[in-house]
Amino acid sequence: MTQPSHPLSRLGLATALLGTALPLVSWAQTAAVPAVNRAAGWRQCAALTGDSQARLACFDQWAGEQSWQAPPASASAQPAAAATQAPPPPVDATLPATRIIDVAQVDGCRDGQYSTLSRFWELETGSDCGAFRFRGYRPMSVSVVGATSVNRLPTSGSPDNNAASEVDYRKTEMRVQLSVRTKLAQGLLTRGHPTLRDSLWAGYTQQSYWQLFSPGISRPFRNTDHEPEIMYVYPTDAKLPFGWRWRYSGIGLVHQSNGQSLPLSRSWNRVYLMTGMELDNRWTVTGRLWKRLHESADSDDNPGISNYVGRAELGLTWNVDKDHTLALTARHSLGATGRGSARLEWLQTLGTSLVGNRTNLRLHTQLFTGYGDSLIDYNRKRTVFSVGLSLVDF
Repeated sequence: MTQPSHPLSRLGLATALLGTALPLVSWAQTAAVPAVNRAAGWRQCAALTGDSQARLACFDQWAGEQSWQAPPASASAQPAAAATQAPPPPVDATLPATRIIDVAQVDGCRDGQYSTLSRFWELETGSDCGAFRFRGYRPMSVSVVGATSVNRLPTSGSPDNNAASEVDYRKTEMRVQLSVRTKLAQGLLTRGHPTLRDSLWAGYTQQSYWQLFSPGISRPFRNTDHEPEIMYVYPTDAKLPFGWRWRYSGIGLVHQSNGQSLPLSRSWNRVYLMTGMELDNRWTVTGRLWKRLHESADSDDNPGISNYVGRAELGLTWNVDKDHTLALTARHSLGATGRGSARLEWLQTLGTSLVGNRTNLRLHTQLFTGYGDSLIDYNRKRTVFSVGLSLVDF
């Protein structure tokens, strides 16, 4: 005959059964919640982009809820659970872009972490802007010019290139300069180098003197010079004394003419060597040395032009700060005549209050004295002062 169970025994058995059933019920309720509902809290937190503190608190609360809802795991089941753990939720594409992404979108030749010469000639992989893209070469400018004299009766060493009569030009006029270039190829001799890039460029510069203030003669263009050229640039990174760095060397071929017929036709062709160095992105020194290509006497519009315009050019640029630049360019004949020219320029950044720090507009003030301000004046010395607006390095 079976003895009745003791009340305390029956109570212990019920307690044990209840303790086993409660975790199973909790786990079943959690598993019954659809996955999309559990992810909804995370997406709500990601949408709080306006208040960073509220966004962080929301993520903390969501993480706590996930920990509370997770079913308990036994010690023996932990390795298997770790192996089958679900991957973290994907990054929401609606999150705002970071500053790292913004920096990556800056063109290499606009990236301020590279030096002026590296960006100008795209000497490195990081300062590259690609081929067949238009870039600035010399400043594109419009300026008002006042000079000590104006060439009303142009002459030349060639008898067929002397003007027959004077034209009543005024000393005050407008000067318009257009100058662009594009990279044709790169990596020709530096292929395989991890950082340095050589390049082949084509450039074109046009400078016009416009008699805007001479209504009596219908405001003509007194002279327009056309200057197409092609140049090859090879990058270097050699350390020089006092912290200077030698950055590039190159060779070029340039034609310059004013596109006029006799007796005002002027033209010549040159081949040149060039180089450049810099100091701390504050100072740059550039140089050119050229040789005029031979022309026969009957086709030479301007004999002896090298003795006036010069055979070499040296440029010094000082970036005073981010808004002011001073530049000096000197040319010399390297001969007994000692002729040449000097050009002093000051460029001040304009437009930062409208478009921010990245603006290419400059107030351009310039003083020139010597020979060759234009081809028509190759053998006439004069001093020219100009003030205008320029676009640089676009």
